[in-house]
Amino acid sequence: MERSLPDGKGPIYVPLGHIVASERWRGSQLAQEMQGKIKLAFEDDLMPVDFYLSNRSCILYVTEADLVAGNGYRKRLVRIRNSSHLQGIVLVEKTQMSEQYFPAAQKFTVLDLGMVLLPVSSQMEAASLIIQLVHDQTKEPSKNPFLRKKRAQLSEPSLLQTVQQIPGVGKVKAPLLLQEFPSIQHLSNASTQELERVVGQAAAQRIHEFFTQSR
Repeated sequence: MERSLPDGKGPIYVPLGHIVASERWRGSQLAQEMQGKIKLAFEDDLMPVDFYLSNRSCILYVTEADLVAGNGYRKRLVRIRNSSHLQGIVLVEKTQMSEQYFPAAQKFTVLDLGMVLLPVSSQMEAASLIIQLVHDQTKEPSKNPFLRKKRAQLSEPSLLQTVQQIPGVGKVKAPLLLQEFPSIQHLSNASTQELERVVGQAAAQRIHEFFTQSR
């Protein structure tokens, strides 16, 4: 399948079941973990994209170093968000060193840009996730949760993971919240009183503060 780069540099061909990676990832642990499990090809100068999937979607990888260095990575995300032909899936390294920077990245990616964000703890975990995404790309579009139109609701697994990261939520309260508030927009617009009925007063206050501070 051909596509044009966001900067109009010409088409990229990605056969079904393959992934095209930026040359800068050659020799990395991430690439080594994927070798032999999916068909991987490298291309020069794919920026701002790190990996092209086999449909009209791509992956942007925000490393621990990117988060610690500041907000420079945000320009790449905005360029993909503004692209008329690509959907970006953002993988963010959430480690002990970068954990304090993660909430700001999450707010910017999910709330401001409306993009899918998936936290990973390492390049090994990222490789496993990318392999799964490539396999998902071979499914029919109607069965693939990652093939969404721009600004569409987040895919269910990523939405659940995102809600779990909100202070005061976690793995137990996240499913309860999503039963009552089925999207980030619904959750962010909920009043403290509405949240209290689901998770109690203390958690409701923390959730409300999370969304209020991000606006």
